[in-house]
Amino acid sequence: MAAGVDLVVELPFFGAVQPSHLFAKNAVRIAQELACESLAFGAEHPDMDYDLLINHQPEHDDSFKQFNQTYASTFQNYLKRQTGITLREPNDILAFGYANANHELGNPLKLVPIQRIEADHNDQQLTTDSWISSASSIRNGIVNYSSEITKFMPYSSFHMVASSFQYSWEQFWPFLRYELIKTPIQELQRIYQMSEGIEHRLKSAAKRSQSFSDFLNSVKTKRYTYTRIQRLCVYVLVHAFSDEMLVDPNYLRPLAFNGQGQRYLNQIKHDTEWPIITKVTDQVVDDWLVLDYQSSMMLELISGENQDVHRYPKIIL
Repeated sequence: MAAGVDLVVELPFFGAVQPSHLFAKNAVRIAQELACESLAFGAEHPDMDYDLLINHQPEHDDSFKQFNQTYASTFQNYLKRQTGITLREPNDILAFGYANANHELGNPLKLVPIQRIEADHNDQQLTTDSWISSASSIRNGIVNYSSEITKFMPYSSFHMVASSFQYSWEQFWPFLRYELIKTPIQELQRIYQMSEGIEHRLKSAAKRSQSFSDFLNSVKTKRYTYTRIQRLCVYVLVHAFSDEMLVDPNYLRPLAFNGQGQRYLNQIKHDTEWPIITKVTDQVVDDWLVLDYQSSMMLELISGENQDVHRYPKIIL
């Protein structure tokens, strides 16, 4: 398959749109079920002592309800005091999430942290003197139709994104604003991770904001990061509730594979009790993919492109 990949498996909505520790937990669990031997990931400090951090985590989260800063900052400050390790870089935080999730599952995977070089996680501009740029800068290059991005990604990837519909938050803003304004506070409070009264702040900002960027700036505080606000907005759009989000993965959904990947799927299907979903029907949606379907329908409203039902994995043999 293109760029040396044999098999691509989906991380479900309830795992993908999560804080880093839950994102990592779902990813590691799926990798374990796929009988993977190793998990490779980037990190700013790949030689970090993950075991030391894991062994000094707090037993209870109640001690972190300090409303003048984010939970993540409070948690990181605690680990710094306990271990002397500074855990602040984005990829280091996710790397710790992978290590901790792997530890909780009995260390089924060999961790392979890879040194991040040249570009920082949050760099917004493509580098001019290197062949490595951040994902953020590449995404900006895609949105702005920059020809420079061909330097930083495989041609197959460039061709795929160049021919795909490009989404932006502003396209979803009318739907989000409508949901926030018309939904009663009591219903907004049921949305996953809607806590600490932020639903009042979201509704108030939606009423007075004319664009998503204005809305985001109105809601942002030291306690509520842009990332957390945007995740909340996704939950609002798809009506995601805690009982749907706080679940463990229990199916495998291949998105693409070549001959090697197909043979591997045939090999592991005898060793897993999880269903391997290759065709999305109405029944499959009802049984397994409710949130994935609801989120894909939001995309379809914007692009007009069919997203899920009756679609098959991309096969390159």
